[in-house]
Amino acid sequence: MLTEFFERYVTVYQPYKGGNWCYEDGLIYRGLELLHMATGDNRWLSHLKRLVDARILSGPRLSGYALTEYNIDNIRPGGALLYLDMLTGDPRYLACADLLADQLASHPRTKSGVYWHKARYPWQIWLDGLYMAAPFQIAYAHARNQPELISDSLNQIGIALKATYVPETGLYAHAFDEARKQDWADPWTGRSQAHWARALGWLCMCLVDVADLVGPAAFAPLRQRTTDLLNRILELRTQNGLWLQVIDAPDLEGNYIESSASAMFVYALKRAERLDLIGPVREDLLSGLIDYSVRKAPDGAIRMSGICEVAGLGGFEEKYRDGTPEYYLSEPVVDNDPKGVGPLMMCVATSLMDQPARSTVAAP
Repeated sequence: MLTEFFERYVTVYQPYKGGNWCYEDGLIYRGLELLHMATGDNRWLSHLKRLVDARILSGPRLSGYALTEYNIDNIRPGGALLYLDMLTGDPRYLACADLLADQLASHPRTKSGVYWHKARYPWQIWLDGLYMAAPFQIAYAHARNQPELISDSLNQIGIALKATYVPETGLYAHAFDEARKQDWADPWTGRSQAHWARALGWLCMCLVDVADLVGPAAFAPLRQRTTDLLNRILELRTQNGLWLQVIDAPDLEGNYIESSASAMFVYALKRAERLDLIGPVREDLLSGLIDYSVRKAPDGAIRMSGICEVAGLGGFEEKYRDGTPEYYLSEPVVDNDPKGVGPLMMCVATSLMDQPARSTVAAP
């Protein structure tokens, strides 16, 4: 059923932001990349190439991309460019990756040295942004033989983890305001107040992907924090083995199981097992996720449900997002959003990687 779902989903997929280069599309790219790696099935590579090629314009340029926005989210889809460059050797892909690396070279940073989340979110570190930038920057460093970029990424992650860690919960805050000027930020710590599950999902995916990219020796300074976080995430599962929108507040009225974060955690935990960052997880978390979130409608259409459409902090579309637990419960819940489907694809691909290895078919 899932192969049918993914095939249909990517066949009819429409760019999330009208064709502009964006992280939401990048999650589908990452899912396709991992499915191709896991199976060697060129259908996934063909879909990936078709979707990415449609965003590359003459120059080359990326559709709707502007470096001067300094939006860290726009770095995430760059991983697909590096994967396609590795497989095809088409110079357009690395040239477009260079555009994103140029953004990072001048991207504004906090005084502590971490990339701002966006130019319009000054002095702010968001957990989302760690996933958007670090895996790309490290993979780009490998492609261009720039090891200093690897050290920079690892250093930024370490600083961000210290800034966002909440000792009372053993978790990490969604965001940190170094300037301590945002209304959502604690005036003393600079941290936001509630633990949004998907923010932690971004962080967990970042950590396991980075661990895979840099190897055990380089990752050693981040290993204990990663292991502790993943074990804490395991402790916070609901009775059906998934996770709540406000992850550590089971008694909060209106709190609900959120599918995208659950998919991110399943992916991160399965990948962490492969990397020996945690011990074996005996429960079949993937089956629980599928049973809860994936349904076939009477018309035969398959849908992934229970996905928080979007959440953030600060002003956005004439609304102020104050970071309270109640705020995170107020955002719309939708079906088939790429922020859920992409991580589900990643989960399935990682599960397939645990099966006997298959040879990867050469790129067309």
